[in-house]
Amino acid sequence: MSGAATTPVTPGRRAAATLLSARHVVKTFPIRSGGLLRRQVGAVGAVSDVSFDIVEGETLGLVGESGCGKSTLARVVLNLVPATSGEVRFDGREITGLSGARMRALRREMQLVFQDPYASLDPRMPVQELIAEPLRIHGSFGGDGRRRVRDLMDTVGLRPEHGTRYLNEFSGGQRQRIGIARALALQPRLIVLDEPVSALDVSIQAGVLNLLQELQAERGLSYLFVSHDLSVVRHIADRIAVMYLGKIVETGPAETLFGAPAHPYTQALISAIPLPDPRRERARERVTVVGELPSAADPPSGCRFRTRCPTFADALTTGERSRCVDEEPALVDRGGGHPVACHYAEARALL
Repeated sequence: MSGAATTPVTPGRRAAATLLSARHVVKTFPIRSGGLLRRQVGAVGAVSDVSFDIVEGETLGLVGESGCGKSTLARVVLNLVPATSGEVRFDGREITGLSGARMRALRREMQLVFQDPYASLDPRMPVQELIAEPLRIHGSFGGDGRRRVRDLMDTVGLRPEHGTRYLNEFSGGQRQRIGIARALALQPRLIVLDEPVSALDVSIQAGVLNLLQELQAERGLSYLFVSHDLSVVRHIADRIAVMYLGKIVETGPAETLFGAPAHPYTQALISAIPLPDPRRERARERVTVVGELPSAADPPSGCRFRTRCPTFADALTTGERSRCVDEEPALVDRGGGHPVACHYAEARALL
């Protein structure tokens, strides 16, 4: 998924035009000293040379541990946070570095749904005004604005009487539906969903995920679905990109990643998903990761995952380990649109 390679298409899905394209995106945050002068003494590399595409009508799942940079990347591709370097294009137009005024028209087509609607939406506004606010800001409320708000509420499963209520009167799942309705108000083509169901019970998660899939089918939406939970992403994503310490380490069609993961980190994430069959669960192969996520301000040399990699610890010779220490693995396509960033990648069936 790097360079100018053609965009892989999930088997069974028709070829579609690329809607969002990110190339070699880097985002660093300065570390400053205390005191009056506040000199820069270092930098945190939140996103390090990341490239990916999203085609029209598909869902790309972006998965990784907390602190790996996935939420920062989501904000960079929406130009809510400026990239340090790299290029992001939306529908062929470069948006990297565009000013707020020049981004205004594109904001209609690119929307964001946050993890916690109660923290991201104004709790002093009734629901109908929260949903209507984007329309008012963009001058689109007009004479039929109230009808459009009612239609949006109905689309996400809210009743008309909910319109005069406030956020504190709703459950977590209902609040997320309000956030989705607000994101839909301007008829976007791309919605970035940042951990949209992580705070919800499993039964409520299923309802929200089903709603998102229905909306995608009806409206041709594209999603960037950010999550730390691979079992959730499995139910909605066409393709998955696995992120570790600011870099994408494996990506490909969802069925390929779950059927034959090749990077040890992806294997560890998948082997942590419980199986419903107790006998299979006891007999399955396990891949475990040890230790804590290293600091993005001082990542390991060579392969960033080597300090936690079970393959590095248990299965490599001294010479092979030296390569992992000295040489950063490239994201190399193993065929079928399945790039992996590992010198010694080996596909395994873990489910």
